[in-house]
Amino acid sequence: MTLAQSTPVSAVGAEKSSLVRVERRGDVAVVTMDDPHEAHNTITRELGEQLFGAIAELERDRDVKAIVIAGKPDAFLAGANLVAVRAIKLADEARLLSRHAAEQFATLADKGKPTVACVHGPALGGGFELALACDLRVCRKDVALGLPESRLGGLAGNGSIRLTRLVGSSRAKELLFTGDTIPAERALAWGLVNRVVEAGSALDGARALAQVIASRGPVSNRLAKTLVDAAQDEALDAALSQSTVAQQAIFDSDDLHEGVAAFLAKRPPAFEGR
Repeated sequence: MTLAQSTPVSAVGAEKSSLVRVERRGDVAVVTMDDPHEAHNTITRELGEQLFGAIAELERDRDVKAIVIAGKPDAFLAGANLVAVRAIKLADEARLLSRHAAEQFATLADKGKPTVACVHGPALGGGFELALACDLRVCRKDVALGLPESRLGGLAGNGSIRLTRLVGSSRAKELLFTGDTIPAERALAWGLVNRVVEAGSALDGARALAQVIASRGPVSNRLAKTLVDAAQDEALDAALSQSTVAQQAIFDSDDLHEGVAAFLAKRPPAFEGR
């Protein structure tokens, strides 16, 4: 059994507090947002730098096959820090911050390794946008999800697009226009989340799902993610052409040969992601 390793991450240096922890158990890594100065995690520049810096490092680690993104036991990510938002005076600064956040979410969505958002506390505004940028979402049954920016006269630009792709225009407009939150059970019925688990076990559920994913072929998972995204982003002919290329890549991979050999030998496969 591989021992868990927990490492604090500081993106800037020792003089800044660590707002993110990374724990590795075998080939699954859990990245936990934990701002000691906030009862509920909120989005700040420092938290974002540490979070996405940790994810980028795990993306380069060949031993990590799946990534879980979590928050505190009762707070995933509640949204923007309104004190920081109020301090923004210049339109150029606001545009820069907005563009930077959009780029970070896009980078997360484009990562090759499967990501699972563990939502065991409120995921609102930018916090929900972060969860939407992950591949999968596992929620505790009693959490609230939503994009309430319209209540403040704001807009969840990035989240509006990802939300619509998951639930369709009518439901997306309802959530965006009203700023209402929805419970995890309704989010499951709408296809916003993949699994809803009992209170207190969201991290266990997310880690278990990530462990199953990590046990499968890494090349297969990476290419499957590419094809699913292509199915939404590309015209049908272009997406099907990509699928042909991906299928050939699978036949050329060592992972497929290992998987077939393991099946015939009735043993677990030892995939290496090649």
